[in-house]
Amino acid sequence: MAEIGFIGLGRMGLPMAANLAKAGHRVRAFDLSPETLEAGRQAGIQACPSVEDAALGAPFVISMVPTGRHVLDIFGGPSGLLSRMAAGSMVIDSSTIAVAEARALHEAGREHGIAILDAPVSGGVMGAQAGTLTFMVGGEEADFERARPILAAMGRNIVRAGPAGNGQAAKICNNLLAGISMIAVSEAFTLAKRLGLDPLTMREIVSTSTGSCHALTSYPPVPGILPNVPSSREYQNGFAADLMLKDLRLAERAAMDTASSSPLGTLAAGIYNLFCQSGNGGLDYSAIIKMIEGAEPGTAKT
Repeated sequence: MAEIGFIGLGRMGLPMAANLAKAGHRVRAFDLSPETLEAGRQAGIQACPSVEDAALGAPFVISMVPTGRHVLDIFGGPSGLLSRMAAGSMVIDSSTIAVAEARALHEAGREHGIAILDAPVSGGVMGAQAGTLTFMVGGEEADFERARPILAAMGRNIVRAGPAGNGQAAKICNNLLAGISMIAVSEAFTLAKRLGLDPLTMREIVSTSTGSCHALTSYPPVPGILPNVPSSREYQNGFAADLMLKDLRLAERAAMDTASSSPLGTLAAGIYNLFCQSGNGGLDYSAIIKMIEGAEPGTAKT
């Protein structure tokens, strides 16, 4: 079993770290929230008072923090962790950040003899809790194989997407699709309702037709269709709309960097921006259906 430093015990990080501890790994963790650290302690995680206490001396360090700026601040620069970690140790960054930022982290790691994997995840809070996340990993193949047992304690589908930054490339392309398709599914459910079609019947038909997709079959935005999704929990404890907006903006940035056309991605980012600006950013992104239905700003909760 490995000794692992874990940075960031948010809604995703805490259950991920808890699954590592459950698998028998020794996990030292840091988070800015004392309450979250206490929850980690109750899950068998050693709570640490600083990033340094959590990470230094651990052969593996996993980060799950909000933005690329946080990642580079923690690891980069003359006083960052990379300058103080032991040569041959490994950083696995599971945050969702820009591809260019991920590649900059890889380059900084090479300068210090530290292996880097960009390993963002898909599966949401439910997947993190169940240990069924999908990991999309960028980095050297030997480093990927070395990290596989660690990732297997947190996920079910572990895929090497290619060299440095390709894990983040896969993640932003996935979330580009997820954000766009949730809006499309919300429009379809709203239209079906106003045409007199029962949402359960609509889902049954479309799930075996050409319009089928994950947002319809497994993550429907209409409450009551499935019991274990955020729409049936007042859109709580899911993938926050403000995080979806962040990822759509990362996709916009990547599209500009590669001279790629992304008209639907740009439109989706604008729609989520309006939704978040109305005070709904903390709700699951499937709550966008309330905006599609015409709810007043700030009233997305059911």
